[in-house]
Amino acid sequence: MNFVVAMKQVPDLQQVRIRNRQPVFDDVPLTLGNIDKNALEAAVVLKDSLGGSVIALSAGNENVEDTIKEALAAGADEAFLVLDDKLDGADSSVIAQVLAAAIKKIDDVGLIIFGEGSGDNYSGQVGSRVAEILNLPQAGYAVDIKVEGNKAIVTRSLEDCQEVLEVSLPAVITVLSDINEARIPSVTQILKAGKKPKEVLELSDVDIKLPAASAVTTVSNLAPVSERKRVVVKSAAELVQVLTAEGVIGR
Repeated sequence: MNFVVAMKQVPDLQQVRIRNRQPVFDDVPLTLGNIDKNALEAAVVLKDSLGGSVIALSAGNENVEDTIKEALAAGADEAFLVLDDKLDGADSSVIAQVLAAAIKKIDDVGLIIFGEGSGDNYSGQVGSRVAEILNLPQAGYAVDIKVEGNKAIVTRSLEDCQEVLEVSLPAVITVLSDINEARIPSVTQILKAGKKPKEVLELSDVDIKLPAASAVTTVSNLAPVSERKRVVVKSAAELVQVLTAEGVIGR
């Protein structure tokens, strides 16, 4: 059985600067989303106990081919990529169509695992859209996944309780970051990642035609306003007093 993990290339959020309330992406390196790494870890754990293969699936521009090495180093057995510069910045509806078409070309798919939301826009739509396109059952907000025969036992974390579901395979599951702690690849695993197989397709290979215009337009992307109180302190004792009054430190 193949475990397919959808992974998105995003800017490294730790290195994004804010200027005039707007994010500055100049010279910010690209990486895989953190929750996507949790999704990958969940798939690798299942593979280690059940056998099969983990396939990292991604769609985007040509830079994805380098970024996906992170997934190969962290336990994915191979990569399946749809690359086209036209996909750079494509909205969730388009990416879902591309991923669904790519999944149809992968044999023996048992589970398709997504992070609950991407590291940049966090729309939380792609997993559900793919499940709808492929007519597959879906379980979201997963914090535990077990596979027994032809079904998955999924524990979902809801606002005030946990819910356990049985889902027939193949299925789509979206996971929360609480499901695990993603592993950090060793130097040996990083070196071996470049030798793992990759299949690279173009949009024409998956028979997807992009719409003339995006269905979603980002009007603005502004950081929240943060007003400083500008309290002047003249000694360490005054600083402690102010911080205590604000509840920043204990009394």
